Amino acid sequence: MQDPQPRIVKEASANSESVTLYGSWSAATLAQLDNWTALEEALPRHAKAQMEASWDLRQITRLDHTGAQLLWNTWGHAWPRHVLVLDLQRATLNRVARFTVLPPKPERHSLWQRFLQLGQWLMGVESHLLSALRLTGQLLLDLLQFLRDPSRAPWRDISGHIYRIGATALPITALVGFLVGVVLAYLMARQLRQFGADAFIVNILGMALIRELGPVLAAILIAGRSGSAITAQIGVMRVTEELDAMRVMGIRWGYRLVLPRALALALVMPLLAAWTTAAALLGGMLATDLTMGLSPEYFLIALPKAVQLSNLWLAMAKSVVFGLLIALNGCHFGLRVLPNTQSLGEGTTASVVTSITMVILVDALFAVLFKGVGL
Repeated sequence: MQDPQPRIVKEASANSESVTLYGSWSAATLAQLDNWTALEEALPRHAKAQMEASWDLRQITRLDHTGAQLLWNTWGHAWPRHVLVLDLQRATLNRVARFTVLPPKPERHSLWQRFLQLGQWLMGVESHLLSALRLTGQLLLDLLQFLRDPSRAPWRDISGHIYRIGATALPITALVGFLVGVVLAYLMARQLRQFGADAFIVNILGMALIRELGPVLAAILIAGRSGSAITAQIGVMRVTEELDAMRVMGIRWGYRLVLPRALALALVMPLLAAWTTAAALLGGMLATDLTMGLSPEYFLIALPKAVQLSNLWLAMAKSVVFGLLIALNGCHFGLRVLPNTQSLGEGTTASVVTSITMVILVDALFAVLFKGVGL
């Protein structure tokens, strides 16, 4: 049987006012939107006269802690002057009153406190920059040792990261690239058809995908997929004290952890960018064939004429930089993880956000610096 709806009836006499409550004041009843909306509108009106009015709760069929908390908040965390309740209802209200905690007042920061917060934030930025600079310098030193004695290089680690970062990412990058190419082709075909410029879709698709979208899409996917994995792996090693064990054993973590990941990403990113670009061009080619009637043969013949080869080399060079930045960023935040799970989650989130932001900023920098190349 469904509980009766909670109601409030106010009666006024010559000398006093009385407020009588009816129905079920339980969590299940109050969870219904209609009941909660009606009480939310009615209770504030009666709460203004709570001290003078007489409250009668004896007609309530059911009162649990949720309904008691609602009443206690309405009364302003104080008993009204006249209230009629049953013994069980009084016990529930007393229990709610005992364990009710007032919400903390919002803190108002002075100008000096805000200045100190700004200084603390700048010190945090400085700490990140110094750590990143130290990590980059250590990577350069490890790279020199790698070139001096390749026979002792961690080839197995490098090949493993190439497989995990590169080979396992081929399906998702191809799928995303293909769908982006289809969407771009459909959108541009609709606009170009209005001006009779159907043939120029090859120029737009080729330049946009080869020079910009292909490398950036691949870098963003790898930043979210592999950059976060790098941070999580090194962060877990920090939590389980494996990094400390490596230091005690005399194993340089930069040579065994940072260098293999940086080299693997630098090698893999150009290949993934080319793979993603090819999938996007395939999707664009199929979409143009279906929407505009441009055959794949025409698309393949017109593409080399529309896009210079220098755009492809520029995209590959950008991808190498993207890969190094993603690897360094992932290792940087992984090494800064504190030995607790909360820091691990925060470091992984910060790693992904920072990597994607850096990829977009560096891509914009390349667009400005090489605006005269291949255009």
